[in-house]
Amino acid sequence: MRLSVAATLAASVVLAGCGGLTGTDGTSSSERPSSSAPAAKPETWPLTGLPVPDGRSPKSPAYIVKIDNTAASAPQYGIGKADMVVEELVEGGITRLAAFFQSQLPSKVGPVRSMRLTDIGVAKPLGAEIVASGAAPVTLDGLAKAGQKFVSFDSGNPALQRLLDGSHDSLHSVVANLKKLAAEQKHPARPVDYLPFGAKGAMSGGKPATSIDARMSAGRTAHWQLMGHKYILQNGYMPDGDVFKADTVITCMVTTSLAPYLDPAGNPVPISHFEGKGQAVIFHDGKAVRVTWKKPTVGDTVTFVTASGKQFKVPAGHTWLHLVPTSGGGVSFR
Repeated sequence: MRLSVAATLAASVVLAGCGGLTGTDGTSSSERPSSSAPAAKPETWPLTGLPVPDGRSPKSPAYIVKIDNTAASAPQYGIGKADMVVEELVEGGITRLAAFFQSQLPSKVGPVRSMRLTDIGVAKPLGAEIVASGAAPVTLDGLAKAGQKFVSFDSGNPALQRLLDGSHDSLHSVVANLKKLAAEQKHPARPVDYLPFGAKGAMSGGKPATSIDARMSAGRTAHWQLMGHKYILQNGYMPDGDVFKADTVITCMVTTSLAPYLDPAGNPVPISHFEGKGQAVIFHDGKAVRVTWKKPTVGDTVTFVTASGKQFKVPAGHTWLHLVPTSGGGVSFR
């Protein structure tokens, strides 16, 4: 009898082991979810915050191309493939574009024009090369002191060529081949995120804004219109089929000063200071949110803070950023 009882108890233990141990919540170990390492965060492009497709790497080269933004530049090339664009004031009340490329590297971008001292604050946070036609000696000296890298048509780089098809005058005829430029270089590190990106499409609060006017000077106001979920520039020089479709438009009010030289026509050359802090408006998907931008030094990345003191995340996507002068500039929307 004793042997029979012992055998029965042993069999009960074996069956309990097969069914799993019972916890204080009444569930067995086999019924509880097993712990596992969290899924790896997907890689994103540093200029858009969007996911990087399989087979691509965010460690690939990034470039900032200086592009003319006047009627003489029409048609502009490649801007529709840019990840983001910064529009800045130059002499004579006109503007110039700093077009950022990484996720796509077109073989024809331009018309490529010269650099300005403003470009130090625009380019330095990313650590990417500026692609330009040249620069004044004062600008070259400032770029060198800031440690800013650049590649210039004046240096004879074969990735920058002059158009010979008569589509543009000599001053506006230089174009860049970014594919060719990238093939010559190695970039082992991922650039930092240029903007504080958040979830794609995220935009809490804000006022309705389907039409935007960013006044850069008495002679230049950028007119934006929401079309679908994208903002489209109504008075740009991009041809059909190569238009930059902005998920987000940002206007940052910046102070300006004058460079210690005049342009060839005798015009004073402004410097937009993209460091410190100022007011900004972020437009996305038909809404506008007023924030404060902060960028302690030229080399720091920019952050945005709401009126309540919270950090504002820019929705992932393609962004056009205006550096609007506090003197003579302004922003309105409807």
